[in-house]
Amino acid sequence: MPKATVVVPAYNVAGTIAETLRSLLRQTLRDSEIIVVDDGSKDNTLEIVASFDDPRLRVVRQANRGLAGAHNTGIAHAASAIIGFCDADDLWEPQKLERHVEHLEANPDVGISFSGSRLIDAKGRPTGLVQRPRLKGITAAHILKRNPIGNGSAAVMRKVALDAMAWRPLHEHERDWWFDETFRQTDDVEGWLRFALTTDWRIEGIPGLLTLYRINPGGLSANVERQYQTWERMVTKLSAIAPDFMERHLPAARAYQLRYLCRRAIAARDASLSLALSRRWLSSSWRPLLEEPVKSLSTLGAAALLSALGDASYRRSEDLLLSARRRFL
Repeated sequence: MPKATVVVPAYNVAGTIAETLRSLLRQTLRDSEIIVVDDGSKDNTLEIVASFDDPRLRVVRQANRGLAGAHNTGIAHAASAIIGFCDADDLWEPQKLERHVEHLEANPDVGISFSGSRLIDAKGRPTGLVQRPRLKGITAAHILKRNPIGNGSAAVMRKVALDAMAWRPLHEHERDWWFDETFRQTDDVEGWLRFALTTDWRIEGIPGLLTLYRINPGGLSANVERQYQTWERMVTKLSAIAPDFMERHLPAARAYQLRYLCRRAIAARDASLSLALSRRWLSSSWRPLLEEPVKSLSTLGAAALLSALGDASYRRSEDLLLSARRRFL
């Protein structure tokens, strides 16, 4: 039995899957397996995966079930006691898996280990932006408001901890569900929050930017309202589990979520949407402004600047700022 399994959900990812697999096969922890869950791809994803000749790599095929469904299938097929997720367009630093395994082995009450991330663009180039999340003392409130795990390629987990939140819907005849497949967005946050609300396992991060998280500007603002409605559906679902918790934390969490979507709209250069979302998150709660004034004020300023300058001028200003930042990093 390998020490760890990495699950790679794959749906029409021919352009990036090879680079992702190379980063996983270069992990310093060699005692591992990589399960690519092909989620009904229509392109040549499978042919690219088949070109890798490595006994650690295997493929599981299924009709399209979405990201949560691919994660669930990967968990069900994993042969290890420790499981990580890496999306098929993201990359791992070579030491990532080994460091998370060491972290979990040294802390038997930690169920989910994660780390920070560097952001890369569609061509794999560093953007100069990073995710440096909170690492210690993480509660369900932190997940609802800020999701310190950050992205779908950051977490490495104990299988026994995941099993604590598993169930099997009445219509499911193949395997258990760990993540809710009725969510096509926000499925990871729903899973982490349900995990924090219903189990005694700790969630803890380790230092370092060990994931390279790819940002694709195309579609950043697409379906923002649908993403927000999915988030609200998650709130409704989990309110049945922890009504007092939701009543206490929801206004601030809603503001944080709207601020996050505002930043996505800014990244997509959607001025009108970013201004509308700015007004919405301020009307929900001023808590983000009080708790994270720098990030909140920079978000409001960027939305206003984008609206005033327009896409082209704003883009030039942003490029100058990023260039200056890279010189001093």
